[in-house]
Amino acid sequence: MCAFPIVGSLAMYYLFPPSERVNYGELLTPRPLPDFTLPRVGGGAVSLADLKGKWWLVQVDSGLCPERCRLKLYQQRQVRLAQGKNMDRVERLWLIDDGIQPEEGLRRDYDGTWMADARAAAILGELPAIASVRDHVYLVDPLGNVVLRFPKNADPSRMVKDLARLLRASRIG
Repeated sequence: MCAFPIVGSLAMYYLFPPSERVNYGELLTPRPLPDFTLPRVGGGAVSLADLKGKWWLVQVDSGLCPERCRLKLYQQRQVRLAQGKNMDRVERLWLIDDGIQPEEGLRRDYDGTWMADARAAAILGELPAIASVRDHVYLVDPLGNVVLRFPKNADPSRMVKDLARLLRASRIG
């Protein structure tokens, strides 16, 4: 009688294996970002020290920002807003990899997104990609480690759940 729950759970696990993991984004082996200081669009600079203490949604794209780029910017903004009282714990960073300045209207539409010229920065090589870093949105933890990579054409509602779960479990940032 005492062994029945153990045998039953093992049988269920092996006969009907779990089909899905809990997280949507791909968990990465935490890798610290190299120290960097990048010029911000509109003046000023962004550095690794600015990232410390907050969770960061990071994307890499051209300054021309085609439709796919605009969709990722929009999704990041909405994912952050969906965190409610925790949205102040999340920031957004757009690394521009070609040195082209985004148009003024785009900068105004996504005010609050840190936009930085990263064309010659080592940080681009530290973001693990399947095909291209432009395909993904990355999540950087408050310690400056890249910890999660969302797939190309990510589902924002599932991104919200992943981020909410991390913010709930995290005591830092």
